[in-house]
Amino acid sequence: MANKRILSCLIVDDEPLAVEGIKFYLSKLADISIADVCYSALEANQKLKENQIDLLFLDINMPDISGLDWLESIIMPPMTILTTAYSEYAMEGYRLNVVDYLLKPISMPRLVAAVEKAHLRKSYSSLVESPINVLYIKHADAHLKINSCDILFVESMQNYVKIYTVEKTYIAHQTMSSISDKLNKELFYRIHKSYLINTAYINSIKGNRIFILEHELPLSKHRREDFFKTIVHL
Repeated sequence: MANKRILSCLIVDDEPLAVEGIKFYLSKLADISIADVCYSALEANQKLKENQIDLLFLDINMPDISGLDWLESIIMPPMTILTTAYSEYAMEGYRLNVVDYLLKPISMPRLVAAVEKAHLRKSYSSLVESPINVLYIKHADAHLKINSCDILFVESMQNYVKIYTVEKTYIAHQTMSSISDKLNKELFYRIHKSYLINTAYINSIKGNRIFILEHELPLSKHRREDFFKTIVHL
């Protein structure tokens, strides 16, 4: 990605060796800077008030308050990459819309991939109001404008599609492929031949079902492995 803005990060982990490992890897990257290091969530809480932080590297199991509990308490948290030795917290982290979930011991390639995802998310969020993220659909006898960030998911219905947004549902006489081609591939994922979802709105995943707000959607068995590898990172 060209012209990346340097991300200011805060490392929050109660294990000094883990902190040193992350610092060593990050020192090799030109597109990220370490603002500070904290050894507890309570200490990190103060640092967030004092510094402009773009990205957290956050451990889960820490004294006093866990990383997950602290993250959930922040009204507008920075982008977050979870770091932990325990894979069972992946779903909970995903519910909190973390950028990535790194299992210890962390490898350099996985950390680089996670940082790249953070850059992509930062780039996307800065373009939310840009025309590139505006979708025009054929609705009745007009063309309506929809912000792609408001789309929950798209459902294919033979000769037309239903577009579910935060506020209402639209019927568009277009194909799923034509809609998919106009949406950000980093954010939208085809979970089934009939469903394209905005992964930012996923509440939970249970078996072959994905829950987005009050909607329960099927995850195709043919796409399940790629979905967990690409989106959930398990």
